[in-house]
Amino acid sequence: MTHEHTGGQSGIGMTSARTRERLIQRLMEQGIRDPRVLDRIRNVPRHQFVDEAIASRAYEDTALPIGFGQTISQPYVVARMTEAVTVGGTPARVLEVGTGCGYQTAVLAPLVGRLYSIERIGPLLDKAKARVKALGIRNVSFKHADGAGGWKTQAPFDAILVAAAPHAVPKQLLEQLKDGGRLVAPIGPEGKQELLRLTRRGDQYMRERLGFVSFVPLVGGVS
Repeated sequence: MTHEHTGGQSGIGMTSARTRERLIQRLMEQGIRDPRVLDRIRNVPRHQFVDEAIASRAYEDTALPIGFGQTISQPYVVARMTEAVTVGGTPARVLEVGTGCGYQTAVLAPLVGRLYSIERIGPLLDKAKARVKALGIRNVSFKHADGAGGWKTQAPFDAILVAAAPHAVPKQLLEQLKDGGRLVAPIGPEGKQELLRLTRRGDQYMRERLGFVSFVPLVGGVS
């Protein structure tokens, strides 16, 4: 079995390249096609984004707890949302609502011009910043705030990715989309969430359904 040394703040020390390839194979079987997205999932060390105690499960296609009642999303969902945001090119300005542990941030950042990422839980944001920086990613701006309000001073955005589930799409986020821009978000109550992509055409929003998902709810306020 071949091993690659991951180095840095490694949770498992050594993770087998074969384990990662198995995950990539699974994502391809589930319909992930964009080679850029598959390459990011292959190369971002997911075990560095979870606690050491569960690092051995990092390359399973499953969501894992990251504390504060939050989760690191399932790799398939991260890949699906990244693909939905970056389809057809490289969006120049992208807003991410819900930095979490920073894994989705690290996967998405090299595929966009500039990424603006908002997180409401301070300790999670601090850890995410450090992890993203350690990977040499330099095109992300972070903000500690309630993400439902978006980031007005940096709007409009070519794309917005929402990594927690509101019951309905926050109007303020739709208003911060450029004409032609797209918002990708899980919408609905727990147990009945659907991943949607809304593309702005003037004051109209074209809606595409991308499958059923399970996310923590989008809640307001900062902590």
